Amino acid sequence: MLTELHDRQLTGESESHLHLFGQRGTLVHKDVCLPLQSLFSAAADDGFSLQIASGFRSFERQQAIWQAKFLGTRPLLNHDSQPLDITTLSESEKIAAILHWSALPGTSRHHWGTDLDIFCSLQQGEQPLRLEPDEYALGGPQHSTYLWLREHAGKFGFFWPYNKYRGGVAEEPWHISYGEIAEQALSQLTSTKVMDALTRNQVIGLAHLGPQIEALMVKYVTNVAHWPKNEH
Repeated sequence: MLTELHDRQLTGESESHLHLFGQRGTLVHKDVCLPLQSLFSAAADDGFSLQIASGFRSFERQQAIWQAKFLGTRPLLNHDSQPLDITTLSESEKIAAILHWSALPGTSRHHWGTDLDIFCSLQQGEQPLRLEPDEYALGGPQHSTYLWLREHAGKFGFFWPYNKYRGGVAEEPWHISYGEIAEQALSQLTSTKVMDALTRNQVIGLAHLGPQIEALMVKYVTNVAHWPKNEH
């Protein structure tokens, strides 16, 4: 039986469930370190130098992203990655536009330390990494890395929660998740726990989020692919 994450670990307000991984010292869930190292070693054997673009992300960091987008100091994009004019959007439209690309603080899977944005440094070369779908599609610098991961990542317990667009979060071919722990964490996360975290941290837009939180959780948090246990 896995040890359940407590509420502040679930919402990214605590780092007590994490360990440093790799030479760059990325924080990941302590029980993900070994399977992740096995995945990286297998990739290296086949010529892929995997790197973590993003591992654990704290509530504070997610809140900074949220606030910048909510206030318009960071670009807000439509589904085609084109800039939106924030002055033309209602509060609900603004929230939907943010959540298409970025998680609401307290709901990010990166809070759990189970989810990672992955790329191959050798394949990327000198090009700046943008973490956009075209980089992982045919003709993109990460396409061969993605194909390798699709074939092998499941053997080590990883899967893609955002493997396609389901009407909520955009497809994220760079985002892998350690299924066993992530599935348990997702089952523990409730709208009440999220609202408690949002309120504690005085997240901007709280008055608009409260009445919608149940619907937002369904559309953007639980509306994902689930771990295919038989692949592990």
